[in-house]
Amino acid sequence: MARMMPSLRKTLATCIAVALATTVASTAAAAPGTGPRTAPRDAPADHVVLLALDGFDVEYLDLVRSGAAPMPNLERLLRRGSVSTSTGVMTSITNPSWSSVATGAWPATHRNTAYWFDTSTNTARGQQRDLAVPTVAQSIRAQGGTVFSAQWFILQNYGVTFGDPDGLYTQPGGDCARRTDDAVSVLHGEPVDSGGDQVRANGVPDLIAVYCDVLDAIGHEGGDADPRIPAALADIDAQIGRLVQATRDAGVYGRTAFVVTGDHGMTTFDKGFGAEGLAAIEDAGFTPQILTSGQTPAPGTDVVIVVGGVADVRVIGERAGDRSAVRRLERALRGLPQVRDVLDEGDQRRLRMSPGYGDLVVEPEPGWSFGPTPADAAGRHGARTELRVPLVLAGAGVRPGVRPAHPRHVDVAPTISALLGYAPPSGAEGRVLREALRR
Repeated sequence: MARMMPSLRKTLATCIAVALATTVASTAAAAPGTGPRTAPRDAPADHVVLLALDGFDVEYLDLVRSGAAPMPNLERLLRRGSVSTSTGVMTSITNPSWSSVATGAWPATHRNTAYWFDTSTNTARGQQRDLAVPTVAQSIRAQGGTVFSAQWFILQNYGVTFGDPDGLYTQPGGDCARRTDDAVSVLHGEPVDSGGDQVRANGVPDLIAVYCDVLDAIGHEGGDADPRIPAALADIDAQIGRLVQATRDAGVYGRTAFVVTGDHGMTTFDKGFGAEGLAAIEDAGFTPQILTSGQTPAPGTDVVIVVGGVADVRVIGERAGDRSAVRRLERALRGLPQVRDVLDEGDQRRLRMSPGYGDLVVEPEPGWSFGPTPADAAGRHGARTELRVPLVLAGAGVRPGVRPAHPRHVDVAPTISALLGYAPPSGAEGRVLREALRR
């Protein structure tokens, strides 16, 4: 197992744009297909099973290497593929990250934004599901394929919906096993509860996605070293085994590729510097306010801060757009020892971040948050320190033992499309990880 694990990678790969060959609707779910079908006959695979693991930090693989969290089903799967370290997007928050996995586009293009101040409504916002470009599910549907999603919510109404047998969505709640139940039922040709109705998918879907968020929940509660993590990894491994067996039962194992990845990593923090941050901004001559989702600034506020792993900082009111005021604010924030970096608008553009963020984005040092000190250690993500996640490619169409070179979130949707023989989503900016695929 150890020889299949990558060393940790610390830098963002540069974007490689690819020519795109399909145009699909950008916001609504694709129209129902004409009936069940599989991927094109000359495709490397007929089906792809995607296991989307929220909060799957790459360093959790150390637990697997050490034997603290054995994953025998994953190990068997890797005999037909590889595991590598994939680099996420900024900000490394759940919805923007999954949006890039699903669309193959950078946040600057898909526009999904999290924990920011919305100037159009004068309100702080948390997470949302808006997308400006199509998902891989919409792209597959538009080309005549079929999709099933067990609570991978980023696809809901973007290629899958309740009650559609060609683009079926279920939201069973519960744990990873419960969501895997639905995928197993679909592979067995059995109906599943889709928005209150029992619906049977039209054959084995080309793409089957299963979403599990147990690692993220544990990480937020207790940090990235929470003692419950090994057991959670063991349960995830059990679900991998169930999914593999279900493809065998359905007679499609030999023509199925498996993709396992995460949206972001996790670090632990036990200290907050919200009071110190506000004091530094006030000393620079501003009237700041930290807002939570749904709040609007009080009268007289001229700097708003929205915290979500990182802090979105914006000058508002009469001083909005004043570059000298922004520079003075940046100097005040950089002077704080708890601040790792401050990203101005130029930095945000270079990182292909959503244009929804404000004048500055503050990255805390590890162990800190731009907020109150928590009662106990907790988990944080959102910064560049939480970009790295595992990427498993295995099965049909995948070269055993060959790791892709510097994979990124934006490469996942084009690679899934290539495995199935489809063109990538029309907004995709990543590349097909061809070096890891069979010709």
